[in-house]
Amino acid sequence: MGFESGPKGKQRRLNHEQRVTLLALVSGLPASLVALILLWGGDHAPRVQWTLTVILFCVWLGCVSALRGRVVRQLQTLSNLLSALREGDYSIRARNASHSDALGEVMFEINLLGATLREQRLGALEATALVRTVMAEIDVAIFAFDDGGHLRLINRAGERLLAQPAERLIGRKASELGLADSLNGMDAGGKDQAEESRTLEKNFPGGAGRWGVRSTAFRAQGLPHRLLVVSDLTRELREEELEAWRRIVRVLGHELNNSLTPIKSIAGSLESLLGREPRPADWREDMQRGLSIIGSRSESLSRFMQAYARLARLPAPRPQVVAVSDLVNRVVALETRLRAEVLPGPALVIQADADQLEQLLINLLRNAVDAALQTNGAVRVVWSKTNSSLEIRIEDEGPGLPNTLNLFVPFFTTKPGGTGIGLVLSRQIAEAHGGKLTLANRAGGAGCVASLQLPI
Repeated sequence: MGFESGPKGKQRRLNHEQRVTLLALVSGLPASLVALILLWGGDHAPRVQWTLTVILFCVWLGCVSALRGRVVRQLQTLSNLLSALREGDYSIRARNASHSDALGEVMFEINLLGATLREQRLGALEATALVRTVMAEIDVAIFAFDDGGHLRLINRAGERLLAQPAERLIGRKASELGLADSLNGMDAGGKDQAEESRTLEKNFPGGAGRWGVRSTAFRAQGLPHRLLVVSDLTRELREEELEAWRRIVRVLGHELNNSLTPIKSIAGSLESLLGREPRPADWREDMQRGLSIIGSRSESLSRFMQAYARLARLPAPRPQVVAVSDLVNRVVALETRLRAEVLPGPALVIQADADQLEQLLINLLRNAVDAALQTNGAVRVVWSKTNSSLEIRIEDEGPGLPNTLNLFVPFFTTKPGGTGIGLVLSRQIAEAHGGKLTLANRAGGAGCVASLQLPI
């Protein structure tokens, strides 16, 4: 059992035992005095009086000793239990703890408290062990710095990144480790800053390339700390870049083959036609027809390359004050094939690039009108405010979307003569404004609904 060490603890226990002894003596004193008065006040022989007095005194001392031992031992047990809990030893239990008396109930509750604390500590130890195992095995460098910028925790990936063991790194400042520029979420005074995530190019002792850096604040033992996570993005970026090039080459190769194959075939036919002697009577008509096809396919290929260049050179938006109602009415007035119904919404003003938003809404409205003309349906435009966002909806009563998986795939189109960049360009404009664009079939009937959400 745990005992409180030192002369002060012993003095407190002695004082407590003295108080318990005094209390036991005082509690039995009135009865003893009454017995002595009756004994010595009666007509008894002196020998009997002295004998009974000695016996009474011995019984009194025995009762006091028994009462003192019972109370003091239980209080000492309670003191040992509390001392063990304070020192983190939750395995000690009090014997014979029951509900028979008040001190027994206290011991019983302390036993339950010790069991609960033991279970909680085991759970915390297991959780800590799991976190340490994950940190050690994860392929992401993790660093923890205190409020003074000194390194307090590092995993194996961090050791590999800095090319040194943890024993040489713990306690060193971020500036000494070359992490001061990455740990820019903590100011000079060590105050917590907001969580930050960014990408940087940097040469570490264990590798060079592009790194994703995430810094966030936490508190340990009441003190502010900073957690820094550094992940290698080079491989992922190269894979994404390679896949993007594959898609571009695949699309470009498909379109070029679609145009160059007939051009090559017709050019070969015309070459053989010119090589005939004598030439056919209608060779001029064949030449004109072949050259016309070559010109048409060349023009189609030129339009495709212009569309691709347009998609790749989308400029950054230039924000200005835009009234939503004026923007919607201006776009609706440009579509003359079918008059769209405008359902007025709230008077809202946003900061956006009016030209790019017009192009976006024109693309969506043109698609809606194309679909509605197939079924002689209607087109409706409505806008509303949801939380801190503006939502513009364009609904049509057309045949709907048979497949929504390829809507935003560049150069994918189901329209004859379409370029397949309208929706892709529209989504890029929406995302450049911090919003999003979605298309889905209408839930209440046939047709499609395009939803544009922009921050206010």
